Amino acid sequence: MTVNLKYLQTASLLQCSDPHVQASTLRSCALHALHFFGILSLQRSVLILTVFSLNTINADDMNCSGTFPNPITDICWEGMFPIKVGGFEVGADQGDGTKTPIFCTCPKPPIGQPTPGIRISFFEPTRMMDVTRTPYCMVNLGGMKLGGDSDGEGQTNGGAEGGTSIQNKLKDRGTVRVNSDDMTKSSFWQVHYYMYPVLYLFELLTEFVCMDKGVFDVGYMTEFDPLWNRDTWALIQNPEAMVFGNIIAQAACVIDCQSAMLRFPRDEMFWCAGCHGSIYPFTGTVPAHVTSIQATELAAIKFIAMQHRRGLMHSYVGDNPCGASPCPIIQKSMYKIQMVNPVASTNNAVPIGRSDLTSARHVQREMIQGSCNYGYLIFRKRNCCLL
Repeated sequence: MTVNLKYLQTASLLQCSDPHVQASTLRSCALHALHFFGILSLQRSVLILTVFSLNTINADDMNCSGTFPNPITDICWEGMFPIKVGGFEVGADQGDGTKTPIFCTCPKPPIGQPTPGIRISFFEPTRMMDVTRTPYCMVNLGGMKLGGDSDGEGQTNGGAEGGTSIQNKLKDRGTVRVNSDDMTKSSFWQVHYYMYPVLYLFELLTEFVCMDKGVFDVGYMTEFDPLWNRDTWALIQNPEAMVFGNIIAQAACVIDCQSAMLRFPRDEMFWCAGCHGSIYPFTGTVPAHVTSIQATELAAIKFIAMQHRRGLMHSYVGDNPCGASPCPIIQKSMYKIQMVNPVASTNNAVPIGRSDLTSARHVQREMIQGSCNYGYLIFRKRNCCLL
C-alpha cells in the first residue's frame, strides 16, 4: 500500500485531543483547493468557490479539519476496474462474478426509436462523503465549519434513543464512548453527501454517454435530518430493523464479511455491512466501534442504505442498461469506497464492508487512529448501453 507522504504531517495534527490545527496547514489546504478549481471552467469555479465564502476557515477550531481532494493525485483510478465491454473484461481487478451480455437495445432521441448498442460496465467515481463527529464540519471542503462556535457547543448533533442529545450521551466530546456494561465502544457520526461526477467535471471522457453528468454540489447534510439523529425515530423508515436485531441475524453477517474479503459483500444479506457490523438502524449511531475506519465506513454505508430506502439513490446495474432503476434496498456490490481524508489512499478503493484489518489497510488505520474527521470517495457501478 502507498500513502501520500505529503499528508503524513497533516495526519498527525488530526487527533481529536490536539489543542489546535496549524494555520499554515489550513492555508495550504485552501491554496490546494484553488489550484484544483483552476482546471475547472470559470462558471463552475465561481459556483463552487461561492461555497467557501459561506464561512471563514477557523484555524483555532480543533474539531474540524480536512483538505479538498486533488482529482489528479488523490483518486484511486484503479478503482474503476474491472471495465467490461461487450462481455469482455478489461483490467486486473476483482470482479463481482456477473456476466455482462454483449448487445443491448435502448431508445435513442429525438423520437425514441430502439437502437442497438454494446453493453459496458465500470465503477464510476461520482460521490463524496464527509463522516465527522463535529456538526457542520465540511471535511472535503478544506475543513471549514458552517456556522456556530468552534467547539460545537449549543449545536444539535443529533440524539440517541429517547431523544437524548449526543452531547449528553458522550462524556467527553470528540472521544468514543465506552459502555460500562460490556466495555464495548460506541460512537455517533454526521454525514455530508456531495455530488461529485469527477469524470464529467474534468471532461476526462469527452462525449461519453455512460457517465453521470452534473455539477459539484452539497446534496445532503444529516444535521438537518431528525431520523438520522434518533434511533427510535428511524424505525419509521426501516421497521424491519426489529426483525434483524437479534444474535442469529447478526451472527450470519460472518458470511457477508467473508464474501466482502474475497470479492464483494452479498446483496441478499442486506442487513449486514460486511465486516463492519449491522446496517440497521439507518442512523449515525455505531454501537460497536472497533476502529475509526470501521466506524466511519459503517456510517457511510448506513447513509447510502437510507438514501436508497427513500428513493434518493438508484440502481445502475441489472437488466436496465438504459438508465436508473428504483432500488429501495441497497445493492452492496454496486459500490466501492476510497478514503480521501485525512489521508488519500490512492491505491486502495475497496468494496464496502471489507475489513480495515487487512495488511494493506492496517498501516493506514494505525496512522490516523483517533481522528475526528474522515472523507470518502464513492465509486458506483454503472451498466450502460453504448449506442
